[in-house]
Parts: sequence; C-alpha cells; structure tokens
Amino acid sequence: MTTPFDSALVWFRRDLRSTDHAALHYALKQARRVWCVFVFDTDILDPLPRADRRVVFIRDSLLELDEALRQLAAAREVPNAQGAGLIVVHGSALTEIPRLAQQLGVQAVFANHDDEPHALVRDAQVRGKLSDVGAALFTSKDHVIFERNEILTGNDTPYGVFTPYKNNWLKKVDEFYVKAYPVAPHAQHLAAIPADVGMKAPDGSRIPGLGELGFEPTDALKVPAGMSGAQALLDDFLERMDHYRDTRDFPGVKGPSYLSTHLRFGTVSIRLLAKLAWDRAKAGSTGAQTWLSELIWRDFYHQVMHHHPHVIGHSFKREYDKIKWMSGAKAEARFAAWCGGRTGYPLVDAAMRQINQTGYMHNRLRMVVASFLIKDLGIDWRWGERYFAEKLLDFDLAANNGGWQWAASSGCDAQPYFRIFNPISQSQKFDAAGKFIRRYVPELAHLSDKAIHAPWLLGDLGDAVDYPAPIVQHEAARAETLERYAVVKTGEKPR
Repeated sequence: MTTPFDSALVWFRRDLRSTDHAALHYALKQARRVWCVFVFDTDILDPLPRADRRVVFIRDSLLELDEALRQLAAAREVPNAQGAGLIVVHGSALTEIPRLAQQLGVQAVFANHDDEPHALVRDAQVRGKLSDVGAALFTSKDHVIFERNEILTGNDTPYGVFTPYKNNWLKKVDEFYVKAYPVAPHAQHLAAIPADVGMKAPDGSRIPGLGELGFEPTDALKVPAGMSGAQALLDDFLERMDHYRDTRDFPGVKGPSYLSTHLRFGTVSIRLLAKLAWDRAKAGSTGAQTWLSELIWRDFYHQVMHHHPHVIGHSFKREYDKIKWMSGAKAEARFAAWCGGRTGYPLVDAAMRQINQTGYMHNRLRMVVASFLIKDLGIDWRWGERYFAEKLLDFDLAANNGGWQWAASSGCDAQPYFRIFNPISQSQKFDAAGKFIRRYVPELAHLSDKAIHAPWLLGDLGDAVDYPAPIVQHEAARAETLERYAVVKTGEKPR
C-alpha cells in the first residue's frame, strides 16, 4: 500500500502513551517513515517552580514511552529497532518543531488536539512556520470522547447546563466513539533516530534528567507514572468501580479512581476508560454510571472552554464579574492561611495540606475548600484557581476553571450563589471518624471523633494543641457572602 508521505513526525503533548493514540495511528498509516518527539517547552516550563511534581511525572512517563516505542519497532522487526524511540528536545515548541521537521526532512507533523487558548495560538503559529519549511500540521481528536461542536442543542448552540448535555452525550455515544486507534499493526513504519537529532542524557539515553531541564527533585510521587502506572491504578479501580457512587465522597476511604493525572497527561486513553464505564453502566452498575458521569463532566468543561474562551480569567456569567471581593492586607492574610492549611477549620486545613504535600486533593474536598475560600473568606475565585494550577499534579485548565466557577456560582450549571457549604457539617458527614483529618492535621489526632470537626467548641485547648482558632465564623461569613452576591441579578431566590 502506498503512503501519501515519505516521512512524518508525531508530536506528543498531553498523550504520553504508545497505544490507542490517534495522531500516532494516522502518522503510521500515512507515512513510510515516522519519528516521534516530545518538547520540554520552555514557554510552559519557565514560569513553573523549580521543584514541580508534574515535570517529574512527565519525565518518568517519557522513559516508559521511549522504551515502548522501541519495543513496538522491535516487534515489527524494524531495522535498528533499538535506534527508534522518542526524540526529546528542550526549548520553545514554536522553534523546535519547525527546526526538527526541517532537519528530518518530513512532509507532515501529526499531533492531537489541544483546545486550551494558548495552545491554539501556539499551534497556529507552528502551522505557519511548518509551511515555511514545506511541512503540514495535522491534528486529531484524542483527549475527549466528544469535542467542540459534536454535542450541540437542537438549535445548534453549545450547552450551558450539564444534565441535557449528558443526556445527549449518552444518546450519541456508540462503539465507534470509544473504539481504539490501533498502533502496533502499523509500527513497522517507526524509524531509527539519526545520531545527531535530539538530546542526549549523561547515561546515554535520550531522556534528559531533571537537572538538565533546570528542575530539582521533588518528594516521591504518590501517583505511579507512565502507562504502567495508569494500568495498575485502573486494574485496582475496576475491582471497586461498582461501589464508586457509595464511596467517592469520603476522603478517608479508597473511593476515587486516582486516574485524573493519567487522563491529564494521556498515559491512559479516555476511550478505554469511557468504554469500560459505559459497558458496566449499561449492565446496571450504579457505580459505573456515576463514574461515567464524571468523565462526561470532563467533556462538558472542555466544550465550555472551546465555545466560551472568556471563562479563562472571567466569569462565564459575566454579571458575576461585578462582585467586589476582599482585597488588601486582610485578604492576603486570609489567603495565606487558606494556602497553608491554617484556617482553624480541620477538614479545610487537612485538604490544603494534602494538596501541598502530595499534589492531589480529593474531589469532594476541592468543592469544600473552594466554597470556603470564596464564600467564607470572601476571596476572588481566581486566586484559588491559580493556586490549584500551581499545585495540582492533575491540573487541567478546563476542569480546574469549571470547578472553581461552579463553586463561585459564576460558571455553567453552577451551584446557586446562596448554596454555601458548611465546613463543619461537611466534615461531620464525609469524615465522621476524623480519619482523614488525623492523617493531615496530626496535632488534632488525640481529639474525640465528635470534637475533631470543630475543636474550638471545646474552649481553650491550652498548650496541648498547636492549632489556630477559626479565621472566620461561618454563619457571619455566610451573611456577608449573601450581601456580596446581591449585586448579581440572576433571578435565583435565596433559601
């Protein structure tokens, strides 16, 4: 079979796997020789802290991806299969991708869609520069099941409410949309990497160390990296999926899938996960139905970002930008206490210490701490959004923005502005025995199950506990929030 291109380059981004990969599949089918590249993009990396868990996760995942590509080549008896693998470069993708395309003499570059606003601008610029060197850029859907205009209302407009979007999603999905893109049958087109191309680590490998990238080691990752890490977590979750609805809200038990980081970096295929959940949901598993809804929320937030890019930096409901948030030294002090897990509310503090120590936060707690920052402390939701963007190992722009705007009542299908989580009752309901609090706020570990949710109610704890008094009183803060939100004319009625 003839191929339209003599050679092509696959640009890996948020899709760090060698199986069920749209761009790699299309490149291998359409080009006689295919090389693969990952760019440690300085435009993205330079603003990050020098000790960043995400960089560690990416590097560890690339080590596995490189070996997997070699094994694919060897299985198809590619000449010099060990010379295949992953090209890694360090610099701006705007420069490095066109330069590498010219150096290798490829006619096409294949990549998967990235709909974040800055990524769309980057890809448009790269496409223009590739054209200058005689190459074309082809991109494909890979990161979600349905994207852009694939799920629209009957009037061909984007959805602003989740439930009808979900119903349409479930009506449209079929085996075609969750079918894998095969890679292995076409891997004979993987080509050995020329000796003068890409980085070389001191140990002779093509994957640079953290130091070569200007980064420092971090604490050991709590989430196993790479495709093997994703598979291990998935295997574990498959045994628990049927109970997901009953366990997902309790941070002290093993309820979530813990696959969010792998979805973010594409070390597992969304099609694989959606198919597993969809098949079980059709068979009647309520746990699978609930987990599938979470995957659909992910698609929903990506289509919101695509159709309404103003949500990056502004409220989806523009009238919510009228709200006057706290500012000045008092706001800064409150925000610092929230960041450091020193608000005096044990569940909030435990959650913030979890994200600071591990780069992960339980989903129920993301809602609790977001509500507390916005509606108890009166802090602009964008402050919290930025903090999560720096700390979360699974940070995803669309989902993070959607979650914060949901908590702020300013987003698509958000909670009503008058719905304000009570951090004490949330603690009593979802961490009744204080198991999670004791793990991350050990200075309270000696308290009873009843007292641990609001220790200040015991009176003066003396020197026994080095723990702050509540930074605000919830009921008073709630009244202030309702007054603050009064500038928003939504038609909603407080209750």
